[in-house]
Amino acid sequence: MARRSRSLKRVLFCRLVQLRVEFRGATVTSDAGLLLPRELDERLGLSALIERHLSDPRTGYNRQFPLPDLFRQSIYSRLAGYEDTNDAERLAEDPTFRMLASRERRASSVALTSTHHWFETEVLTEEDNHQGLARLNTALVQRAATVTGRVTLDIDSSESPVHGAQEQAAYNGHFESVCYHPLFVFNQKGDCLAAKLRPGNVPSASGWEEVLLPVIDRHQDREQSVVIRADAAFALPAVYEALEQRGVAYAIRLPANQVLERAIEDLLTQPRGRPSHAPLVRYRSFHYQAASWDRPRRVIAKVEHHLGELFPRVGFIVTTLTGTNRAVVHFYNGRGTAEQWIKEGKAATHWTRLSCHRFRANEVRLLLGVIAYNLGNLLRRLTLPLAIQNWSLTSLQRRVFKTGGRLIRHARYFTLQLAESYLTGPLFRQILGRIERFAWHPT
Repeated sequence: MARRSRSLKRVLFCRLVQLRVEFRGATVTSDAGLLLPRELDERLGLSALIERHLSDPRTGYNRQFPLPDLFRQSIYSRLAGYEDTNDAERLAEDPTFRMLASRERRASSVALTSTHHWFETEVLTEEDNHQGLARLNTALVQRAATVTGRVTLDIDSSESPVHGAQEQAAYNGHFESVCYHPLFVFNQKGDCLAAKLRPGNVPSASGWEEVLLPVIDRHQDREQSVVIRADAAFALPAVYEALEQRGVAYAIRLPANQVLERAIEDLLTQPRGRPSHAPLVRYRSFHYQAASWDRPRRVIAKVEHHLGELFPRVGFIVTTLTGTNRAVVHFYNGRGTAEQWIKEGKAATHWTRLSCHRFRANEVRLLLGVIAYNLGNLLRRLTLPLAIQNWSLTSLQRRVFKTGGRLIRHARYFTLQLAESYLTGPLFRQILGRIERFAWHPT
């Protein structure tokens, strides 16, 4: 039911034009652009995935808010940039969030903070639902996947600072903060294929096999070749051997040591003559076997001399790729995009806001943030026109999702009047058309 309108008949600075200010919280929204990812999730069959992977512990008539509505409220509140379940108190009567829900909720409201908090910290933390969230995320990305011969996977860790007495939070000397230390796997299109929350004081590569190997197996089951990129934290013999046993190529940064530097000693000296303003870049490929390795492996060194710098910049990569030195280094440098995607997830969906006391509840919050991120990323890469596909998820949030609108209720239908700014009528229709083109159909 709409809230009673309250108005101020006079505003001092606009007395000449008789400006009237009214408060109609149940008919005005600032998140009307969320209708676009909602249409995409409908076409991709998210409702069926929710039913398949999540279970509702409630029985009898205690189901005022259906499980899919609660799940979508969690996802779309994050996609719109709301950080906490406390925001549900205001969003409960928001017209957009009512339209995102099932038909029976559109005329009233969605869940308030107490129900929303119970759903995230009690229902989704049950073991079956916790595992189901990860499977749901995997299935959602797979439904939007296009067939490709080779998949590039980036594995990286990140910091999630905490500011309370959260379970398993610990001081991390590298980040110099009390935090959690989550691990992520992305494909080359920016989809987050796996995420795992870990205690704050574990090494960067801790638990890599639990996160990475199932992702590799899924791609190989679809007869896709896989290439892995990772930073020096993952330069471990166990990583090399596991990937080689599966026939997976890799390019992993290798920490420098005296043996490696002796192999390129002649490249470390600046050539004689007047130095160039452009960096002097040289490469060398050689075979190297550390004491802990079972066999020699190819290592590529890149040495850069920059004008005005006394010492060169040196980097080493251990790899099974067979391309030229320059090509392999260029391929490895693309790993930096994974760091950018992690920053987008932090800024747009706030997946590092892990304020619950229980570790399991914070795991759920991380996975909900990942699913929200993936839905936004799928909308960006599948349906946006080429001219704006390079928008960050934060830009998409501010320019498209944060579109004002007014809901008008008729006898048999609703009308949502949208403000025309970044999201124009032609752009809205174009994105809807692309959503239909990329729709998933069950086989």
